[in-house]
Amino acid sequence: MSDRTEAPWLSDDETHAWIALTALFSTVPPAIDAQLKRDAGINFFEYQILSWLSMAEGRTTRMGTLAHLAGGSLSRLSHAVTRLERQGWVRRRTSDSAEGRCVEALLTDAGMAVVVAAAPGHVREARRLVFDVLTPEQVGQLQQIGRKLATAASPQMAACFPAPGDLKRLKKA
Repeated sequence: MSDRTEAPWLSDDETHAWIALTALFSTVPPAIDAQLKRDAGINFFEYQILSWLSMAEGRTTRMGTLAHLAGGSLSRLSHAVTRLERQGWVRRRTSDSAEGRCVEALLTDAGMAVVVAAAPGHVREARRLVFDVLTPEQVGQLQQIGRKLATAASPQMAACFPAPGDLKRLKKA
């Protein structure tokens, strides 16, 4: 156990940045979750699953990769996918790849309709809470900072991020 005096304590600026970051963690995700539950009947984790699948080639992603992208454990993902399967929005399938046999999640047409219907309200809330209060320069900084922090916390998740120019846009139904 290290002594308190050995810890590299935060400077005043770092302390204020840490307080702001923890306030962000405490306020923005619950606000996004509440909007999705109210308007679309799904939580943010479920929306993340549907959204990532909608952007994937063939609307299919390996379960392990999807867990990283959605920000949950394989166990949490499995429970959520079970709920989404009951709704007919996702299905699982086993496939063979160069790495061996794996389980993939596949977004159904009904699931695509759900994410397309939920996206406008979600984007409005993301704009209200994040992008409308930042300058374009700050948005670029947020992207860089977010990638660096995600890489430090979970290199596996960060490795799954699409390159900035690689995002497919959801087509309007």
